Amino acid sequence: MPRTDPDAPRWRRFLPATWSFRAAFAFALVFGCVLLGARAGELSPPPPPSTPPPVSAAEGVDEATQVAPDSPRASLRKFIDLCRAGNYAEAARYLDVPPRADGVALAQRLKAVLDRHLWLEPDALSPHALGDTQDNLGNGVEQIGTIPTRTGAQPVRLVRRVTPDGVRWLFSRATVVRIDEWYAQLEDRWLRDHLPPALLRPGPRELLWWQWLALPILALASWVVGAVLSFLLRAALRHLVLRTESTLDDALLAVARGPLTFAGALLAMAVALPWLKLYLPAEQFLDAVLRAGAFVAVFWLVLRGIDAVGGRLLEAPATRDNPAARSLVPLMGRIAKVTILIIGAIAVLSELGYPVASLIAGLGIGGVALALAAQKTVENLFGSVSIGIDRPLQVGDFVKIDLVLGTVESIGLRSTRIRTLDRTIVTIPNGKLADLQIESYTARDRMRLHCFLNLVRETTPAQLRAVLEGCERALREHPHIWPDDVVVRFVGLSPSSLDVEIMAWFQTQDFGEFRTMRQEALFSFLEVIASSGSSLAYPTQTVRFAKGAPERPQPGLS
Repeated sequence: MPRTDPDAPRWRRFLPATWSFRAAFAFALVFGCVLLGARAGELSPPPPPSTPPPVSAAEGVDEATQVAPDSPRASLRKFIDLCRAGNYAEAARYLDVPPRADGVALAQRLKAVLDRHLWLEPDALSPHALGDTQDNLGNGVEQIGTIPTRTGAQPVRLVRRVTPDGVRWLFSRATVVRIDEWYAQLEDRWLRDHLPPALLRPGPRELLWWQWLALPILALASWVVGAVLSFLLRAALRHLVLRTESTLDDALLAVARGPLTFAGALLAMAVALPWLKLYLPAEQFLDAVLRAGAFVAVFWLVLRGIDAVGGRLLEAPATRDNPAARSLVPLMGRIAKVTILIIGAIAVLSELGYPVASLIAGLGIGGVALALAAQKTVENLFGSVSIGIDRPLQVGDFVKIDLVLGTVESIGLRSTRIRTLDRTIVTIPNGKLADLQIESYTARDRMRLHCFLNLVRETTPAQLRAVLEGCERALREHPHIWPDDVVVRFVGLSPSSLDVEIMAWFQTQDFGEFRTMRQEALFSFLEVIASSGSSLAYPTQTVRFAKGAPERPQPGLS
């Protein structure tokens, strides 16, 4: 099939697609993708061959392949296979060679010309022994394409001939005599005349072996050029960034070093690839790899941008003073990264030639099984979103969840981790956490002091009033007491004590500070009790026996 627009430089066709992408170029990434595609052979799956028309057995058709052994398709396929194997002596038997001409050299040069100007697909030719009888070329003549020259396009034709080996299709004499003229116009003729034959053989993905050896050098040189272009571009952008008051553009420029290097190197690689004189399949393959690398670069830049924006949001005063926002920003950043990675994977696979639509449709067919298998994962994901929106707890909160008491260390996409008082880590799935009762001690605006003073039963009413007044006065004189509700009341008569209930609130959110205040308050209560002349009661029980009580008769005695 002829090359599309052969006069247009390939880098110009690729330039608009790469200049808009500001992404990083990594030599190991691009070259690794090339090697992976070369070994797997499936990075860019070829289109399915067209189904040949049915041919009758009377024409000598192989029933298994539906291709006649003396058809144009069979002859061309055999010629290409022999050339790829380096057996040009056998390949020359498929040329109508003039007398005293070097058939081996002509076969080798014809293969080079066809690869450069006319990448042949044997399946496009007729499988009939007589060829295509409706092409107006006459019986026994088959045209497979044209070669562009300075004087116009010249045809490449096969003719049916009887040879000592039987009937076969050969490249016509008119085609063979033009081979030297066509070969002389090849841009890479000098390399073909001076490189060893082994390096001129095609390797994986239709790249010649010398092109495979040149790719690492070209990629490394492109990386150096990309680094230089990135430095110059960032230096120019830095002058613009310094004029703005926002710090976000500074952060984005700082994380864009890799992406800008990638963009410059990718552009340099696209400009330099035409020097390799690639064949059409190799050019299409490397174009697909470069476009896939461009998509990788774009999504890499987006991921770096998410980190930069998230970091600036955490440093903002409104977020720094809002614990809920500080917990929500990392969570939403992780969700955004997962979404970008999924979209990026689909875009890269699509650019590499994989049937993404069929893949998505297949996922839809297996969606029920996937949902059943991943229902806990999806449940935990939605649970994390619910926790992020409702914000019942944040990182650093001291909480009680079910029977777990501790400090929240992290809130992830799947689970939340809590550091207990014993310094152990308890992990609770977010799906389950969203259904549990969460008690947050950090959310308290004040802390309660609640206790009972059990005075001895011998305490007089005057002493009891002195204790009540002294305890309430000690509480109200404290600088951090909440004065609206201070409770000091005589609440009951127990079998061994007089009970006084004390309840008050200290205006603090620090539990360590509250314990110090509670200790000071309890000391002041002891001092009040001692100064009133009373004391704390012990849990005792008194049994009194009355004197002169009649003795009970013993049962069973008379």
